[in-house]
Amino acid sequence: MDNFPIIDPHFHLWDLEENYYPWLSDGVKPSAFGDYTAITQTYKINDYLADAKNQNVVKAVHLDVGFDPKDPCGETRWLQGVADAHRFPQGIVGYADLSRPDVGQLLDKHMQFANFRGIRQSMNYHKDPAKTYLDRPEVSRTPEWRRGFRELVKRGLSFDLQLYYWQMDEFLELAHEFSEVQIILNHTGMQVDGPDHFDSWRRGMQSLSRAPNVACKISGLGMGDWTWTTSSIRPYVEEAINTFGVDRCMFASNFPVDKLFSTYDAIWDAFKEITIGYSAEERRKLFHDNAEYFYKL
Repeated sequence: MDNFPIIDPHFHLWDLEENYYPWLSDGVKPSAFGDYTAITQTYKINDYLADAKNQNVVKAVHLDVGFDPKDPCGETRWLQGVADAHRFPQGIVGYADLSRPDVGQLLDKHMQFANFRGIRQSMNYHKDPAKTYLDRPEVSRTPEWRRGFRELVKRGLSFDLQLYYWQMDEFLELAHEFSEVQIILNHTGMQVDGPDHFDSWRRGMQSLSRAPNVACKISGLGMGDWTWTTSSIRPYVEEAINTFGVDRCMFASNFPVDKLFSTYDAIWDAFKEITIGYSAEERRKLFHDNAEYFYKL
């Protein structure tokens, strides 16, 4: 299929021999994306590049992946070493708990590394303990967390937003308050509750899209549809693009997490098939230019 250049703005690496990742190193636990035993092995940059070899991936952005919480800058330090040696990843999104009183100092440590671009703190709250990332709802509305978010403003850093659709009004409020921060929605709103919730997810997406500083990464659809096909994910892809617009969407792999459900080629070939009727300019934005712009690559 088309071999135009691709920027993959959402992938992960882990080295279980060199680093500590509680969710990978301490045994498999219940999760939003099911049994992940198959990916509890070291996945390094050469493994990623091998998976991506049939796609014309020219740049990529690494997202935080549950590194040792006692040393969140350790992941950025390690990844910068990988980037210096292999020229991938070109962008790094690290982790910080924005409620920490010393979060400004932590951000400054991340910023010592050339490829660092922003922070992700997963904000998913779910009544199912296996699917929740927080111990209480509406953490973003607490004074200490908002104080930490202001530290992103001071440093011109982006925020990768991972949540569920019923939290989108909460984060629309955040996006309006901090209109100068580029917020990037992860995993198409992380629909993990099946097609019965499509209409509610769509309303949430329409709500969040009203903030012009929110962009949407179309990725991670396998986490909510373990036996997905191009036809089954098409409504989510098309709805996301219709809602946020071509200028605020980008495609991503979520590898190797989505390796649980598909190959690297299957993901990108599905995106290409769904957008076959788009113009060359629109496809270049979705597959390359928007990621380059939003992550300052």
